[in-house]
Amino acid sequence: MPEPPSLRFLRVLVTVLTGVMIAGVILIITLLVIRFRDTGPQLPEDLTLPAGVTAQAVTFGTGWVAVVTQDNRILIFDRITGRMTQDVAITAPSDH
Repeated sequence: MPEPPSLRFLRVLVTVLTGVMIAGVILIITLLVIRFRDTGPQLPEDLTLPAGVTAQAVTFGTGWVAVVTQDNRILIFDRITGRMTQDVAITAPSDH
C-alpha cells in the first residue's frame, strides 16, 4: 500500500525540524563559548606574591585583588599596578 502524500510530507517536515533544532543548539553553544571564552577576571601582569607564599584563593574587587594565602593572611593588591597595599593576618577557625 503506498504512503499517503500528507504522511510523507509530515515525515519530511519532522526530519527537517529535527535537523534545524540540532543546528540551532550547536549554534547557541558555539556563540556562548565564543562570547564567554575571554571574559574572566584578569590578574595584573606584575602581581607577585612574596617569597615562600602559596595562594589558596583569589577574589576581585573594584580596583583591588585579594589573595588568601596558606599561612592565613589576606594580601590586598592594587589591580592596576599589582603593588601590595595591605597584609591582613587572619585566624583560622579551630577544628572541632
